[in-house]
Amino acid sequence: MIVSILWLALSLLVISSIIPKDNKFKPAVAGAGWAIFSIHWALQWQTYAQMSDYVNLVVTVLAAIICIFLGYVLITQDRRLLKDINGINTAESLFMVTTAAATGGIFYFAFSEIPAMNKWIITAVTDQTIWVASALGVMITRMDWNLIAVNGHEVEIILACTAIESIALFTGIIASVSAPFMRAGKAFLVSVPVIYGLNLIRNVFVVDAYGSTWFGDPETSFYIAHTIIAKTGSLIALFIIAYVVLKILPEIIDMIDGVLNLIGGIFKNAG
Repeated sequence: MIVSILWLALSLLVISSIIPKDNKFKPAVAGAGWAIFSIHWALQWQTYAQMSDYVNLVVTVLAAIICIFLGYVLITQDRRLLKDINGINTAESLFMVTTAAATGGIFYFAFSEIPAMNKWIITAVTDQTIWVASALGVMITRMDWNLIAVNGHEVEIILACTAIESIALFTGIIASVSAPFMRAGKAFLVSVPVIYGLNLIRNVFVVDAYGSTWFGDPETSFYIAHTIIAKTGSLIALFIIAYVVLKILPEIIDMIDGVLNLIGGIFKNAG
């Protein structure tokens, strides 16, 4: 049921992205997509509650609230909120966000929800992690299609190890912008391939640090390498990449400003 709701929501978001801007049905289709997407996120909280993962529980609840709000604004076409502020069209920004969600969502959930594609990307990243490790002089042994080891200490490559979340995010945002092909292509090249390559190096670093016990015992080494160093490095890298992409595609800033204007309008009307 949850998967069916997900694909229905993404299908509507994709259809709304394809519909011409002047088509009167575009806002309603986009709004319906966001409203159904909110149901998908609302159904996730119980899973995270059972896992005691309260951070993701809060994130999914917030995602559901944001989606239902975007659906409401687009379906009702509330003129108090959908207005030009400082030359920025709020409605246009919402359509850009819709396209970003449609593109990024299809890209991510195809790999997370379709077993064949999930196994394919994990296998590919496992193969390439071993290749990069060999090029860097690190001896990694393959134990299974998604298991690698250093000195007998095994690490399982899962979907999160493929950087697919960040790749889908940047792919969606870049696809949402109406920019010349050369600029969009440049933004893609400085983000997606770079993220993918850096992630392979990150995998090698974490596995080698864990298997070679760089920071004491294996568990401590994994925690420091994966949770502290690798995550900090990833955040810094993503910040730098995002900055470069924004310099190439300043239209993204207008999209962000439009969403912020919408949020500001909410508080203004509430007050």
